[in-house]
Amino acid sequence: MIRAGKQIAASALLLIVFCLVCRFAFFRSYTMVVPLTPAMEESFRHGGVRVEIEHPEIIRCGEPVLHEGYLEIDVYPVQPGDSDISFLSGEGERESFRVMRVSRLRTVFDRASRDFTGDLAVLLAITLFWLLVSAIMLWHFFQAKGAQFYHHLTVYYAGFSLFALVSGLVMLQTTVSHFSDPVGYSMMAAFSTLNSASKHFMMLTTPLMLAFAAAMSASNIALLRHERPRLQNILGLLVSLLLVAGEAVGWYLFTRDFSGSEWESRVRSTLENTYATVFVYFECMLAGAVICGIRAAKHEPAPDKDFIVILGCWFRKDGSLPPLLRGRVDRALAFWRRQKAETGKEAVFIPSGGQGRDEPMPEAEAMRRYLLTQDIPDSLIVPETKSASTWQNMANAREIIAERQPDAKTVFATTNYHVFRSGVWASEAGLPAEGIGSRTKWWFWPNAFMRETVGLLQKRWIQEILLLAALIAFFGFLSLVLG
Repeated sequence: MIRAGKQIAASALLLIVFCLVCRFAFFRSYTMVVPLTPAMEESFRHGGVRVEIEHPEIIRCGEPVLHEGYLEIDVYPVQPGDSDISFLSGEGERESFRVMRVSRLRTVFDRASRDFTGDLAVLLAITLFWLLVSAIMLWHFFQAKGAQFYHHLTVYYAGFSLFALVSGLVMLQTTVSHFSDPVGYSMMAAFSTLNSASKHFMMLTTPLMLAFAAAMSASNIALLRHERPRLQNILGLLVSLLLVAGEAVGWYLFTRDFSGSEWESRVRSTLENTYATVFVYFECMLAGAVICGIRAAKHEPAPDKDFIVILGCWFRKDGSLPPLLRGRVDRALAFWRRQKAETGKEAVFIPSGGQGRDEPMPEAEAMRRYLLTQDIPDSLIVPETKSASTWQNMANAREIIAERQPDAKTVFATTNYHVFRSGVWASEAGLPAEGIGSRTKWWFWPNAFMRETVGLLQKRWIQEILLLAALIAFFGFLSLVLG
């Protein structure tokens, strides 16, 4: 994350330099665009346009150019200060006026439209920044391979790269609109797009979220037909309902009519953007977790491993393995056999799992017995019989491997929905390992994976709240300042 943060900071610094170079090298004057009503345009066409500057020692103007629907005039800064510019018809009647401010850097600000000298370069820089952030995150996501993939950061990279990409594309459309139609799309509209990035992302991804909620609900209903109703078996339905309800509340807030003062409008915009930021944060985390989970479940490590750790779970009282646990062992066996066929290398199995209260033996022993029936020599099986959790599976397996071969290459086998979270625990336990996943019923996988995602985030709830608070503060500040 530090490396990605440095790259993002360097990108921001380069774009700031880009804005300054463009501002002083190419944008030394400000081109003001004044929208005209049909009556104003008719008056100017018949009587001409006369420009009156309140403080000519602060600004000076070029010759006004009358276009269809708007008036264009170049404004040149002279010294810092404020000055009105009035536009009078041939009869001497003032048809329009603007208030200009010149900064110490000789940048002209138009208080009416919020346009300023070099604003196009700033919009382009903001667009490039979002797109660069997306590219940097995607690059780090795809660079995370092997054991390095199993990390919370990959969830952030996968999820928030989508947010940055969509925000960049929206800003690109804004930049093009401001360039091609400065009358209809001033910087005021551009600022609104910038501080409403979360709102735009939420609205644009609504169809995807609704489709995801529908698919999750369908799988959860199928699950309930096979399993008894329990909280963990309806988690998918609860998440789906929260997604649909969240989208509905958001659309209600974003589309309702509002009238009030400028300050009231800013407060309303801030509240809307805060809501959207909270929703989009969890939306991105969910998307990132799904992407990482699918990639982890489909991953096939290189056949060069020294140890294969098999994560245990519940088994029958007669010692036989139920489909879920047998699937894990069979997946490990398939990898072992493929590796032996391709390289001749025989990896050592480490079935891992202690003895539960209602279990006649440790889970590792039940798996060892099954491996023996599959013609695996007992010398290639080292049971780990003390663990009671996934983290302990990994920590105890690490100790066994360290004693036998400290520089060993390791793979662990578990159910497909459990691969990514198990990899994270392996990383935190100090065991560099890749994962392989066994298949499970289609209706069981989504709900189980959702439980894994919740469990993954639950352990880092303090970090998640701090990051969310930072995002809320950032976009809330933009809403209050930019309006």
